[in-house]
Amino acid sequence: MERRVILAFILMLIVLVLPGILFPPKRADRRTVGRSDSTVTPRAPAESAAAPTGPSICPTVRRSDVPAETVWVSSPRARFGFSTAGAQLLHAELLDYKSFAPGDSGAAVRLVPAGRPLLAHCLLVGADTISLADWRFAPNVAALSVQRDSMQLTFTAERRGARVTLAYVFFPDEYRFQVRGQVTGLGPAGAVLLVGMGDGLRSVEADTLDDFRHFAVVTKAAKTQSIAFQSLKPGTVKLLDGPFEWAGFKSKYFLTAALAVEENQPRFGGGIAVGGPVTVTTSSFFSGRAAVATRTTLALYDVYTGPLEYRRLARLGHDLDDANPYGGVLRPMIQPVSILVVNILIWMHDRLSLAYGWVLVIFGILVRALLWPLNQKAMESSIRMQAVAPLIKETQERHKNDPERLQREMLRLYKEHHVNPFGGCLPMLIPMPVLFALFFVFANTIEFRGVAFLWLPDLSRADPYYIIPVVMGLSMFVLSKVGQIGVPPNPQTKTMLYFMPVFMTLLLLRFASGLNLYYAVSNIFSIPQQYLIARRRLRDQGKRT
Repeated sequence: MERRVILAFILMLIVLVLPGILFPPKRADRRTVGRSDSTVTPRAPAESAAAPTGPSICPTVRRSDVPAETVWVSSPRARFGFSTAGAQLLHAELLDYKSFAPGDSGAAVRLVPAGRPLLAHCLLVGADTISLADWRFAPNVAALSVQRDSMQLTFTAERRGARVTLAYVFFPDEYRFQVRGQVTGLGPAGAVLLVGMGDGLRSVEADTLDDFRHFAVVTKAAKTQSIAFQSLKPGTVKLLDGPFEWAGFKSKYFLTAALAVEENQPRFGGGIAVGGPVTVTTSSFFSGRAAVATRTTLALYDVYTGPLEYRRLARLGHDLDDANPYGGVLRPMIQPVSILVVNILIWMHDRLSLAYGWVLVIFGILVRALLWPLNQKAMESSIRMQAVAPLIKETQERHKNDPERLQREMLRLYKEHHVNPFGGCLPMLIPMPVLFALFFVFANTIEFRGVAFLWLPDLSRADPYYIIPVVMGLSMFVLSKVGQIGVPPNPQTKTMLYFMPVFMTLLLLRFASGLNLYYAVSNIFSIPQQYLIARRRLRDQGKRT
């Protein structure tokens, strides 16, 4: 039974890891990707071809003869830059997070790709689409500093009797801002506002290909859905029909999304067009179906441009925290455990004021300590199982031609000798969801991004010196070796003794160092218990002889 559990564990790990090894995203063509500010930033030279473009019902590109300045909005957590051409978002810098992208030299994270702005607005008037990208907007201030209270940046533009006002409302401690607008001079028919969300995010990770594996378009209608960029072939276009409560782009650790948050406000409709990984082209557009009538002010939508931080997104509501799902195909089982583990680790970090590395050490010890009584009972059951093994073998030989009688006699033996044949498997099964959950936690949780511990530069990335995976493998070998003291020799068990530590070391070699740290601590803390149980096993064998 224990061998079957181990085999199931191996198969589950292979299911999780093997697809990424066999089908990695294609390395982007250096001639088509362009610049270091592209969506994936695959270390292409800055002087390469222009930024890619994709289909959109609301163009973001302005005419070159339209003059434009940048209006900066600064808050304690973020810095936004808006263009006076189209009132578009050109820059989104997250001051609490450092960029690890090549060439950024540890500067603040910048999410908007150069030359490809967010929040391009258009007006649909009858059968005509009027792009505001080449309209020159006048700001109400040259710069804005948001420190204590919410503040508003207003842009106004006029053309051929039509007047458009776009107001952005910022908050001092949030990555969210509101977008409000007013349109006059369009006549009684009004218009439909179209909102272009640009064509993706800028990668700010050292491993851009790994970051690209997490790039996706995420939407929330009845439920949250995600379309991974790498799932689409180059040049293909996939459209999603609305209406959406919110929609946007995510990378491994960051999200930009437009939210229709007003209860009485129509949700976003529209579609999404996504290009594949070779051209690294992604375009998205959302259209608000509310009519913009003459002299009507609308509460339009909110924008979130910030980290995929579970607790922050959960506070915003609208299931935004679901934009960063844990578990992949195992999500129904892994997601609840992952969220529980994340909350426990963050709580320990905040309350104990400890580095996350020490939090993982303590968490690994606590998990094993909680399982200690269960392990003790399971090992005692295993010892009783060994004691009754000769009787089981004799019974199997006696009734091998009578399966029904054999089953009754086996159950009688188990009951008389207080043996549970599955008792040794349960302690192995319980830690598995935690281990799987930690795999996804370290792959997707921004709290561990860039967090150093001892010689480890980043708990969310592999140990560059491979020390932790080797320690994990050695601890697994010692744990298994001690556990076999007093156990009758078995060729299969001996093979697993050497195979499993080597296999797990190679499998987890490039996994997050935090995951290996937890696993190593868990193994090391289990060795004393295994030793005590082994000594008891030897004593019981001495009594029987």
